[in-house]
Amino acid sequence: MPLTKLQFRPGINRETTSYSNEGGWFDTDKTRFRFGYAEKIGGWIKQSQNAYLGSARALHPWVALDGTSFIGVGTHLKYYINEGGGFNDITPIRKTTTDGITFAATNGSAIITATDSSHGAIVDDFVTISQAVSLGGNITADVLNQEYRVLSVPSGNTFTFEARVAGTSIPSITTGVVNLTVGSTSSFTLGERITGAISSATTIISQITSSTVFGVNIPSGTFVAGETITGSTSGATTTVTTAPSSNVNAGLNATPVLANSSDTGNGGSNADAVYQATIGLDTSVVGNGWNAGSWGRGSWNSAANLTVAGETLRVWSHDNFGEDLLINIRDGGIFYWDRTNGVGTRAVELSSLTNSDLAPTIAKKVLVSDADRHVIAFGCDSETAIGTQDPLLIRFSSQESLTEWRTLPTNTAGELRIGSGSEIISAIETRQQILVFTDKSLHAMQFIGPPFTFGINSISENITIAGPLAAIAVEDMVFWMGKQEFYVYSGGTSRLPCTVRDYVFNDFNDKQILKVTASTNIAFSEVWWFYPSADSDENDRYVIYNYQQKIWYYGNLGRTAWIDRGIESLPIAASTDHFLYEHESGFDDSSTSPTTAISAHIESSQFDIGDGDNFTFINKLLPDLTFRNSTAASPKATFTLKTRNFPGGEYLQSNAKPITQSSAGSSTVVEQFTDQVNIRLRGRSFALRVDSTETGVTWRLGSPRVDIRPDGKR
Repeated sequence: MPLTKLQFRPGINRETTSYSNEGGWFDTDKTRFRFGYAEKIGGWIKQSQNAYLGSARALHPWVALDGTSFIGVGTHLKYYINEGGGFNDITPIRKTTTDGITFAATNGSAIITATDSSHGAIVDDFVTISQAVSLGGNITADVLNQEYRVLSVPSGNTFTFEARVAGTSIPSITTGVVNLTVGSTSSFTLGERITGAISSATTIISQITSSTVFGVNIPSGTFVAGETITGSTSGATTTVTTAPSSNVNAGLNATPVLANSSDTGNGGSNADAVYQATIGLDTSVVGNGWNAGSWGRGSWNSAANLTVAGETLRVWSHDNFGEDLLINIRDGGIFYWDRTNGVGTRAVELSSLTNSDLAPTIAKKVLVSDADRHVIAFGCDSETAIGTQDPLLIRFSSQESLTEWRTLPTNTAGELRIGSGSEIISAIETRQQILVFTDKSLHAMQFIGPPFTFGINSISENITIAGPLAAIAVEDMVFWMGKQEFYVYSGGTSRLPCTVRDYVFNDFNDKQILKVTASTNIAFSEVWWFYPSADSDENDRYVIYNYQQKIWYYGNLGRTAWIDRGIESLPIAASTDHFLYEHESGFDDSSTSPTTAISAHIESSQFDIGDGDNFTFINKLLPDLTFRNSTAASPKATFTLKTRNFPGGEYLQSNAKPITQSSAGSSTVVEQFTDQVNIRLRGRSFALRVDSTETGVTWRLGSPRVDIRPDGKR
């Protein structure tokens, strides 16, 4: 019988059974389709070796007038400006205490108790101390006068922090965090130091990941499985189950300074404290009452916050005004960073600028309209009720002005209010208009000129959107993930037919839906959505819509934010390990040292001869793929053919063969590879799988052929 060419429809289809999807692809990870053929996706490398604190859910690139490139990075702990790979902290200041903070130390402990009336801080907030004097012993003035992370909040007038070696800035001690598996994490407190009884290894608890896993700073020393560890603050004990081995996060790895018997002072009467903006939540907590909100956000025995909901997840919006930057904490303040003052200065409240007139002080999102240069605040406070948020109100400044927000006949400032829905979720600017999403409707906001400046029209009712980060513009189209649906706007709103819809939403953590982030990879005509699977509290998967080929595919990858190439030469993504990565660079995973391979695969649905009533016998495979541009000396991919007797049965036989590129003379011929593979397989239907697990390998599949023939009915 002649050879049979295996040609498959591009895209993944999980809406039907594997058997009924004959001629298509059924499963994949880290592959894409180009010109209808499957290929491995590109690799990623660290943008720099510097880590940031917190989970980044917002990235914004822009270029200053002198050509300097910046990336704004908003995390749940801080806001940074990345310049040349370095992270410069411009987090706004919430409160300043002058000559009003004192300190107390305990002999043999690094924990310092600070007293500052109505400080307003919560656990993990950051405070910078200055003008303090020595407590008399090891806790010198230089030790005290640094930026610290709040360790605990015993009351509204006191908080604690861990004293560390003088002259160690927060960036200098920002480092990797590793998992430490123990018998139980209960009774331990976030931020306390733990010490091993046998190894004497010591470190700080940066995360309480689960009931049995700590995220700890890279330890001093090596913990031993089976030893007892003790908490310095709680006195709690537990047993080490698995010693830490690999970096999973970023945290503070400080060298503590222990007070001695001479540290009896209070830091003097002139000590100052500068508090940064209150941190946000890294994980959405839906509900109220007991267990609502993050642990430690209030003092012991304080009243529960009965309004805690998913919206408390820290999300930043940002846009550049010329070479300067506007940033907004969702449901929080609006701030301004002036490029001329440099990256060593912090953002300040927009309302605090000279000549600021009725600027909004709270909003859900801020952007600058490109065509007409208005600053627009969505879900903000009105002119007549500054400080009181209206979740459906839109205000805009006068043209080309940061400070002129009062509506006057002589300017173009004004406001609009949406009449549908309960709150504005997001706003996306396209070439022609700004699309405004509420929790149930979509509206188009357009510049119409004086006297009204902007007009707004309803486009669609009864739509949904996953969250403030779930929509992305591609030219004049906007794509977004809704609840159990995908949508596109291209002059009108429609649902996107999705061949992986059930696969995505049947394994989805709805409690963390606000973490969904949309992005583009224009070089491949792709829209990506990163989302958390059912068993994960963080984004660990992606789904892709290729809008040129109108197909879907998916995979596993932990990313919390993404910006496409443009200002930057390659796409840049924020990872769950708290580093920035350049994507489509090389073919491997450079998050580890040494670099590791990206494990990529694609598997077809079952196919057969005729109606599947005959058994088939396969005895030969002629592979067709290219290893073009691979850097490995002998790049290799594995072809696997496997057979079934019934559509719902298990694969009974399989035959996996490596396909290796060969050499001709002194130069590598990329199209010359294993010519044929002899195999012996029998079944009613069979499937093809291609995968690669080695470094320096990239591949694109063609149209392999098999020698297949009927082999009876039983």
